[in-house]
Amino acid sequence: MSKITDELQPLLDHESSFSAFAEPNQSTNNLEDGQISTASIDRSIQLGILPETATFGRNLTWTSAYMLTVSRIVGSGIFATPGNIYKSVGSVGLALTVWIVGAAIAACGLAVSMELGCMLPRSGGTKVYLEFMYRRPRFLASTLVAIQAVVLGFTASNCIVFGEYMFVALDMEVTAVAQRTLAVGLLTAITIVHGCFLKTGIWIQNALAWVKIGLMAFMAILGVVALFLPRTSSRENAETLSLPRLFKGSNWDLVALSTAIFKVSYSFAGYDNVNNVLNEVKDPVRTLKTMAPTALLTVAAFYLMLNIAYFIVVPLEEIRNSGELIAALFFEKIFGASVGSKLLPILVAISAAGNVMVVTFTLARVNQEIARQGFLPFAKYLSSSLPFNAPLGGLIVHYIPSLLVIVLPPQQDVYAFILDVEGYPAQFFAMAICIGTLWLRKSRPDLKRPFKAWRAAVWLRIALSSCLIMAPFVPPKNGKGDVGFWYATYAVVGGGLLVCGIIYWYLWTVLVPRLRGYRLEEEADMLQDGTSVTKLVKVKIQ
Repeated sequence: MSKITDELQPLLDHESSFSAFAEPNQSTNNLEDGQISTASIDRSIQLGILPETATFGRNLTWTSAYMLTVSRIVGSGIFATPGNIYKSVGSVGLALTVWIVGAAIAACGLAVSMELGCMLPRSGGTKVYLEFMYRRPRFLASTLVAIQAVVLGFTASNCIVFGEYMFVALDMEVTAVAQRTLAVGLLTAITIVHGCFLKTGIWIQNALAWVKIGLMAFMAILGVVALFLPRTSSRENAETLSLPRLFKGSNWDLVALSTAIFKVSYSFAGYDNVNNVLNEVKDPVRTLKTMAPTALLTVAAFYLMLNIAYFIVVPLEEIRNSGELIAALFFEKIFGASVGSKLLPILVAISAAGNVMVVTFTLARVNQEIARQGFLPFAKYLSSSLPFNAPLGGLIVHYIPSLLVIVLPPQQDVYAFILDVEGYPAQFFAMAICIGTLWLRKSRPDLKRPFKAWRAAVWLRIALSSCLIMAPFVPPKNGKGDVGFWYATYAVVGGGLLVCGIIYWYLWTVLVPRLRGYRLEEEADMLQDGTSVTKLVKVKIQ
């Protein structure tokens, strides 16, 4: 059977049939009152098990998907976090162990996303999985995902980082206005490229990802070369990697270790990036099964090598006091202060720009899928791939909140607070997905699973999400977080956003329809460019 034919086959065991999915009132074909015309296109949730090709085609090869994942994971964390990790745990050996543990935790999360991505190979990621798992209460999962994606699905932090470090590299004064102007310029340019020149955008983000990989390889090699350079203490520093001194000074405090592991875990975030764009990946199931673990292994190996390079080049006492400047010290020790101060900003700016490109690329697809489901205003226009055969509507939905977050916050506290709020609701979704994965194994054993995550990995991901949900409410040692107000405010606001989403869902889909005597139903339709969409229509109750 040809590859194209394989992609159109239901991902079910032979004894299964679509009739097992049938539920009343789930498609307009099943409406009893007949007030909606029968749709020729089926957009039922159960068809999530079938691959679907984007109207602009499958443009992501194995290599492009690999670059999309690597570039999403590698941000600025590896150039800033290692110094703080070493300071927290107290020894070289324990610091390296924490990075290995962080990679193992990321692998557990990746295993869950691979199981779901291979079982439900469609663009949308979290949206597709939650809708498939939690069909009751009706529309609740879709509403919460839509609110989280639109309100909190912005790309601001790395735009700001790009603006700041570009000015530093150019030896220009960094002002708030100039920094934000450059950040907006980057965001605007990327939106235009991805919205008007689809394949060019993919080429550029692939190129930036290769630059990232090359830079990490360059730094790792420099760590070895430094052993043979005169006027450095690298050979003496390298002795800290010897077995007798490896764990000397270790801090086994549980809180310190937990904090370090959480920081490392954030450095591996984004391993499931390709799950958001599977409609555009060639041979999505086979690609995901091999590409995703390869990308994570690549990043984990480079992270470990860079940490070792830091320990070889920079004396431990300086690493302990480096804060977020460990990469700056690394380049300064090898090239001197003048050259090192130029290389690091360029490195971080390139890494940030690459991250913005891939995040914008994927979140635009998520927004387009939400619009296709009928959960955004002007859904007909936001779902379409016209006029440039690209998801311009999804890009606009992503651009507006990102622009506002870059431009509007008047002070650093507000900006840091917004970034904290951004990630908190995602932990609830991650936990719900893992619980749903275990539930589907029992309730739907007939579903074909080309990849199956280890049960221990699923439970570990649930435990991690639980810890991240509760962690904001544990008082810091000094009683202060990274903002000037109460340290757990972002958790309350993030959780409150989900509560507001539930209230909105109840008013929109339950209370108001009940009071006005109608019910919401889904009607499938086809746009001019061939995009299948769902309209939410009001059906009068007889």
